[in-house]
Amino acid sequence: MKEILHQIGSVSMAFMVLLSTMSFTVGMHYCGDQLVDFSLFEAVDNCAMKAPASKSSGECALMKMDCCTDVEIVMEGQDDLKISFDQLTFEHQAFITTFVYSYINLFEGLDENNIPFKEYAPPPLIRDVQVLDQTFLI
Repeated sequence: MKEILHQIGSVSMAFMVLLSTMSFTVGMHYCGDQLVDFSLFEAVDNCAMKAPASKSSGECALMKMDCCTDVEIVMEGQDDLKISFDQLTFEHQAFITTFVYSYINLFEGLDENNIPFKEYAPPPLIRDVQVLDQTFLI
């Protein structure tokens, strides 16, 4: 259970870093109150109507409707995730160094065969309790 919670936490933190650094733009084109075009990755298409061709010039002109609006939402991601050690205050630097020092010392190795009662002799056997009580394991 502990490993599953650890993996869920790791994945959620990775997604949090990914989403905080990702930037994107959402473009929407409205004609009046109706949404005509929505785009995440490309530019939105404007609703332009072709005007009738003028006989004198022979070219077609595009005429944009006055009731149309373009809405663009920009989400800027964080560019710099690494904070240099020089920009931290003295209190933060002291906390980080003491935390790292104490964390590294947690993993200091112990003797493999550490027997705490190795130097002591067992107590003397004054009487055999099993024989006195006539209790035997069969």
